[in-house]
Amino acid sequence: MGNGDGDTAATLLQRLHEHYRQHPVTGASGHSYISSEPRATASTPGLPFNLHVVDHIDNSLGEIEREVRALNPDAEPRPEQLDRAYDWYIKNTFNSSEADQQRRDTIIVRQRLEHAIEMGDTSVIRPHRCPACRRLGLFWENKSHRALCTYTPCRDENGVARRWTLAHLAYQYIAARKNVGHVSAT
Repeated sequence: MGNGDGDTAATLLQRLHEHYRQHPVTGASGHSYISSEPRATASTPGLPFNLHVVDHIDNSLGEIEREVRALNPDAEPRPEQLDRAYDWYIKNTFNSSEADQQRRDTIIVRQRLEHAIEMGDTSVIRPHRCPACRRLGLFWENKSHRALCTYTPCRDENGVARRWTLAHLAYQYIAARKNVGHVSAT
């Protein structure tokens, strides 16, 4: 489900999990914004891991589980191994409608992008085309949590640069991949 870079949602989820287990948070800077203002001394030590990453992984797996259970209530339990969760998702929705399979594939691509960005790899946005102008030139904008089109003429009706959610980019990617098989030579 990648875009040619070899990183699937499963491998990125596993890598994200392993990275934060091997590189625990050792100070307050991993937990929150550190202000220069005076503050009370902590009475308990900080957690040795980043809760945001744990929540991200749990939310990703929870979304997959909800989707499978909605489409296939008789599916076997989700595997404990993170790198097998997406295979389980595909296997248990294989006989779903075409629309449900497209939704599944879109979720997998969106989560792959989310996992990469969570690890600091925003370059995964670059190969995607802007849904409005169809040009390359998207960059990740942390402030808005969206992909920003840098092509100057690609502006909305208010003259503001267009921004796209990861869900929109994933949908466009899956739709384009699906349409490649439907192009005729007429």
